[in-house]
Amino acid sequence: MNASISISEKISEFLKNVEQHSDLNAFITINSELDSLAAISDERIAAGLARPLEGVTVAVKDNISIKGMQLTCGSKILNGFQPLYNATVVELLTDAGALMVAKTNMDEFAMGSSNETSYFGPVRNPHNKQCVPGGSSGGSAVAVAAGICDVALGSDTGGSIRQPAAFCGVYGFKPTYGRVSRYGLTAFASSLDQIGIFSNNITDMRNVFRVIAKHDKFDSTSHVNAAFNEDANTNGNANTNGNANGNANTEPLAEIRVGKLAEKYLVGCAPEIISAYNAMLQDMVQRGCVVEEVLLPNIETWIPTYFILATAEASSNLARFDGVRYGNRVGDGTSDFITDSRTDGFGEEVKRRIMLGTYVLSSGYYDAYYKKAQQARRLISNAYATMFTTVDVLALPTTPTTAFPIGDKTADVVSMWLSDLYTVSANIAGIPAISIPYGKDGKGLPIGLQLQSAMFTDEMLLDVAEQITLACAT
Repeated sequence: MNASISISEKISEFLKNVEQHSDLNAFITINSELDSLAAISDERIAAGLARPLEGVTVAVKDNISIKGMQLTCGSKILNGFQPLYNATVVELLTDAGALMVAKTNMDEFAMGSSNETSYFGPVRNPHNKQCVPGGSSGGSAVAVAAGICDVALGSDTGGSIRQPAAFCGVYGFKPTYGRVSRYGLTAFASSLDQIGIFSNNITDMRNVFRVIAKHDKFDSTSHVNAAFNEDANTNGNANTNGNANGNANTEPLAEIRVGKLAEKYLVGCAPEIISAYNAMLQDMVQRGCVVEEVLLPNIETWIPTYFILATAEASSNLARFDGVRYGNRVGDGTSDFITDSRTDGFGEEVKRRIMLGTYVLSSGYYDAYYKKAQQARRLISNAYATMFTTVDVLALPTTPTTAFPIGDKTADVVSMWLSDLYTVSANIAGIPAISIPYGKDGKGLPIGLQLQSAMFTDEMLLDVAEQITLACAT
């Protein structure tokens, strides 16, 4: 944050940037109360009463509730709907002085890997406007990558923060499931969804995570030990190098054990992704890490397990959007108006996933698909738990390729879904994961690489990511 300008001036600059970058289509709604909120922040700063995140500009994915601002989930069926309450993360950030500046564009109901399924049109990658930004939190990633706001919130169901972070060249963090409240997040797949953070540096990410990592009595999936661990660091000892500004220790990564993928797991990755991955591993060795190859049993089950579980939960969660209680209504209230409302209001990808989810939950196929997917989920979680007894961090690509052209994969659904190959497993297992920017390909498009760690080691994961950033910078 630039301390040389007032918050009011900062908001004025934000609005100019929104207009200047309107062709990126990153935003759906701009907060109409920004001037008065900025004035309050300026008054608090002048009085010496600044809060931890005073004046930090936060863009919020449009499936997270902000009272008085429309919540669309990128869908026609909710266009114009205004929620009556704030999500817990919004309450926590607002209480800490942050300004919720806008709602960002997204794949409809968070279903997509390219941000092309939004009713409000596709979001464009700031590094190449003919390319996708990734999805489903593409608008939030673009808002940060283009420098329009300080940080942004997204939701990650199978990589929806990390994948667009990789495509846009920013940091994208999915915390351990249960560490950030989901109250006020419109559910896609409740057992997989987790609110997370986009930023241009680890310090901002850590400061936001410190605020929103809290147990929430309104969220039954919130963990009682969700709060940020101020004593954690890369080596698991008391952090004697931290300070009041939220800076973590900067000790080398001595004795951190890093798991790397065997070459067979990298088949299908672009050569430049593999080259960057190997370079990151070498950087980690040079900074004191112990790197060893690990086995990833069940990797071939990651994508099918994820899509069976996610679509099954989606078919249940989206049943509420029927034109009866809220949302778009089509027809005159006759017996067909629910079908008409859903047919008119939902896009093609949402309909596809609802139908697939309903199919796998049907009486004739429940055991064959959904039950087996739950069994596979347990095997995947157990495999991760076993692996993290021998390594502290798993390093892997975030995506098999860099950003692809808009429209390139819309006709090939399976190819689109495979964009999430390296990200879905973290959601299945509930573990924390972060995508870090690591150079660019020959076309100037960002490359993102991913780190994962055991449940509730989020603080250590952020520290390791910060050290890798230092290595990349030097």
